Amino acid sequence: MASSDNQLVILDGVRTPFARMGSDLAGIDAVELGRQAVVALLARTGLDPDLVDETIFGCVSQPAEAANIARVIALRAGIPKSKPAMTVHRNCASSLESLTSAAEKMAAGRGQIYIVGGTESMSRIPFYYPQATAEKFTALSRARSLGQRIALMAKFRPADFAPRIGLKMGLTDPVVGLNMGETAEVLARELGITRREQDAFALASHLKACASSGKLAEEIAPFYLPDSMAGFMAEDNGPRANQTPEALAKLKSVFEPGTGTVTAGNSSQITDGAVALLVATRRRAESLGLQPLGRLVDYAWWGCDPERMGLGPVGAIRRVAATSGLRPDQADTIEINEAFAAQVLGVAKKLASEDASLTIPMEKLNPNGGAIALGHPVGATGGRLILTALKELARNGGKRALVSLCIGGGQGGAAWFEREA
Repeated sequence: MASSDNQLVILDGVRTPFARMGSDLAGIDAVELGRQAVVALLARTGLDPDLVDETIFGCVSQPAEAANIARVIALRAGIPKSKPAMTVHRNCASSLESLTSAAEKMAAGRGQIYIVGGTESMSRIPFYYPQATAEKFTALSRARSLGQRIALMAKFRPADFAPRIGLKMGLTDPVVGLNMGETAEVLARELGITRREQDAFALASHLKACASSGKLAEEIAPFYLPDSMAGFMAEDNGPRANQTPEALAKLKSVFEPGTGTVTAGNSSQITDGAVALLVATRRRAESLGLQPLGRLVDYAWWGCDPERMGLGPVGAIRRVAATSGLRPDQADTIEINEAFAAQVLGVAKKLASEDASLTIPMEKLNPNGGAIALGHPVGATGGRLILTALKELARNGGKRALVSLCIGGGQGGAAWFEREA
């Protein structure tokens, strides 16, 4: 890790409300989600944008009209043109990657203040036409006469207008051919995780999120909607106060009809949202007289079988335990992303069975609910976990937080944070 002076500290953070796909934020693109998060962060901290050395943002489905979306967000948020920006992509952990990338740059003496985070508009992930259809459109655009155009148009068939769903493609692993829900079914089957256990975990996520709405409000900045939409959104719309075991039990399996146990109710919600964190070296924070929320202690990345991608946190938590000397029972709060109930329960079961010292204290896990209730805007989730964990430490006077995620494609990430006294 970096020397004490160059160690990364988190000064503050803010996020947009998280909204279910197709709901309140469906008309907002990923750039605007990220822009408003960065503007709110600058307003909340009062930082002069000219002090920012670089902006690093995670995004999984970058819009074609905003290549290197981090740069577009930074410029539209008022960061000076002379300040560089880059976009990172590690699937579900993209915004955790943005923070660890900044930490590595700081350790190398390549910058002192960064804005990091992530953004995702899952509502606006596009549909794609087959290559054969694209070739027909290309030929049509090059036709020079009316006769040529008519002849080329006659070659189109109904199948040419059946687009491929970008969201479905993105959530399907190209190596093993399974979508993320099917990988959760693999874990449920192999580790003996029942439908009842998964639904109980999902219900608890909603109940905790609803009970913590006031706490979560501390990390949210109201999102101001365009004039054509009017008004603003100030809270997440995923948590359901009226969720019941009976309602969850009625839902059918999505990924293995008839025999599966993974449902829409015990899976993370598909969501739009963004998060921005202000991070700096300890030395720079002290020179500005800023009190950090916490510091990055250590982190680890891990690769695993893509068919069992949900177990990625097992290896990552094991690896960061080896390098940091910290075990889950030393955490005051733990955030493990709830991609699926089966996945989080599988991680806890696997860790306990492989090494009792790595057992997850379930009473410390996701105390304010998780992605099953709050949603999982993939490019932003890692940053949300960090922000939620640090705010929880500040409220309760805790010292340490463990953050971890499974990552599509068969990876895991884990990081330890400590609250600054």
